[in-house]
Amino acid sequence: MTACPQIAQMTQMTEKENRDPRTFAIIGAALEVHRNLGCGFLAAVYQEALEVEFFARDIPYGREAELPVVYKGRTLNTHYRTDFICFDSVVVELKALEKFSGTEEAQIINYLKATGYEVGLLLNFGAPSLEYRRCAFSASAKSA
Repeated sequence: MTACPQIAQMTQMTEKENRDPRTFAIIGAALEVHRNLGCGFLAAVYQEALEVEFFARDIPYGREAELPVVYKGRTLNTHYRTDFICFDSVVVELKALEKFSGTEEAQIINYLKATGYEVGLLLNFGAPSLEYRRCAFSASAKSA
């Protein structure tokens, strides 16, 4: 696993946070989906399979949740639609790419900043092995 690039508002997760049982459970479910389906499907297939796995593992989730985006204290009319929100606190974005390009990490960082969620997971099912990135939005950066 590689960490998200460090940006002023973003921090790498500490060793303790890397052991977060919420993200551990989500990644475990994603690994099971990838083990069974392999790579080569569209992201929608993995999303549906991951929903089945979340249900089987009692992982609380909302699929394609619409989240408000706040700009300078004002809620915009345009909303962001996430693949999943798990445990009412973790934004989960799915991809089916040959490999991450860096754009995907910027995307989830922006989602965290815009929505106020603190933890995000980026899951890529398109590679021969599941790729994932965990990102955290620094609470101290919000008040800075």
